[in-house]
Amino acid sequence: MHNQNQALLQALNDCVAACEHCATACLQESHVQMMARCIALDRDCADVCALTARLLARGSEHARHLMRECAEICKACGDECAQHQHQHCQECAAACRRCEEACRAAA
Repeated sequence: MHNQNQALLQALNDCVAACEHCATACLQESHVQMMARCIALDRDCADVCALTARLLARGSEHARHLMRECAEICKACGDECAQHQHQHCQECAAACRRCEEACRAAA
């Protein structure tokens, strides 16, 4: 597989893991209601990144189109997570930013 695709796949998979971890950790916070948007975006972002990674890995003609959507959801999720002081949110925001940049560069 092409090195650029390897780096993009790594960013996508890292983002999936960070978003899944963040959503799970947010559910354990004392004010979980305040984390509802963060949790929802984490879940959406993880799903879109996972699908993008699968399409990219199989060489789908639709991967490039999905990368644009992936960059958009990564930006939204990263922006939301960055507003929270929890370590898991900050780590997720950073992973989302890296994935957003990688998807924009590849799209």
